[in-house]
Amino acid sequence: MNYIQVFVYGTLKPGEVNYQFYCAKYVVEFFPAVAKGLLYKLPIGYPAMTRGDSNVHGFVLSFKNPKVLLELDKLEDYHPECPPEKNEYQRQSINTFSSDKKYIYRVWSYLMSPEKVELLGAQILLDGFWTGKS
Repeated sequence: MNYIQVFVYGTLKPGEVNYQFYCAKYVVEFFPAVAKGLLYKLPIGYPAMTRGDSNVHGFVLSFKNPKVLLELDKLEDYHPECPPEKNEYQRQSINTFSSDKKYIYRVWSYLMSPEKVELLGAQILLDGFWTGKS
């Protein structure tokens, strides 16, 4: 069966604030994964990922219904018809890997531009982990 798969590294991860409302009732399966990028903590309370060579730790969520992407696009302030600089995040296709560096899938994820990360005053998370829990 063809599933829509999304790599999440922030508030959409299982156990984080937006997972229950946006994902829990639609997820068919989820598992830990790693993507290549740079992870940042934004002062507004959630993270951003940019392209890069470090490990970003998160989860791959699998959904049966492709309409879930429309809801996630709204949450992430991604509008495919808008120029990239007008969006907060861009939905992009990225590779994901297991913790032992084996390729898993090419999936969707929401990435922010380095310029926007800098403009928002983000702090890099060198370990590649983010949590909203204190």
